[in-house]
Amino acid sequence: MRVVSLVPSLTEAVAVTAPGLLVGVTDWCTHPAGLEERGAVRIGGTKNPDVRRIAELRPDLVIANEEENRAPDLAALRAAGLEVLVTEIRSLPQALTELDRVLVGALGLARPEWLDEAEAAWAGTEPVGPLRAFVPVWRRPWMVLGRDTFAGDLLARLGVRNVYAGHPERYPRIPVAELAAVDCDLVVLPDEPYRFTREDGPEAFPGRPAALVDGRALTWYGPSLAQAPQALAAALRMAC
Repeated sequence: MRVVSLVPSLTEAVAVTAPGLLVGVTDWCTHPAGLEERGAVRIGGTKNPDVRRIAELRPDLVIANEEENRAPDLAALRAAGLEVLVTEIRSLPQALTELDRVLVGALGLARPEWLDEAEAAWAGTEPVGPLRAFVPVWRRPWMVLGRDTFAGDLLARLGVRNVYAGHPERYPRIPVAELAAVDCDLVVLPDEPYRFTREDGPEAFPGRPAALVDGRALTWYGPSLAQAPQALAAALRMAC
């Protein structure tokens, strides 16, 4: 089977489980290393894939996500005669189900051991909190996690309550002055999609503990899920 993945997390999931299936990946697909050497072609970004180039690769399946990829691009791929599988992942249980649907259901692979390990790792997670936090994901303008997000669900399982979880938007824009005045225990700063660092982010919230976390552990649904609870918990404890 020939597969094109438009989602970095799913690219890693497929590549680790069945090396050689991927014929096309996005410019943002960074894991595992050496995708080109394995025969995968870069086909543009998650938001601007090269539809013509993808069609030329003659994939049996294009894997996408309703949040990562734009509906017009997915429609164009279908109009080109390609089969497109669109995932929806807004919680850990949904991630585990969708990964099984892609790997086992759509690709006909044996359920990978790492998926069972990820499920077990999160089932045995001990909360770090209770803690109240907000989670910026972008700067200029400031944007934070709102309602119904995968990352927010992972943090909740670690005992971190997102103070914007009830916001009507999933990724609301919040003025930095409002964020700085929020009554909470800490700010959680991932290194993707915006790369927050100790020098870029914490200074906007003086006096507020900042947990700098691995963005892949917080936002990727794939093999990294097995190590994510330990990595995230360690970063949260360091900040508290």
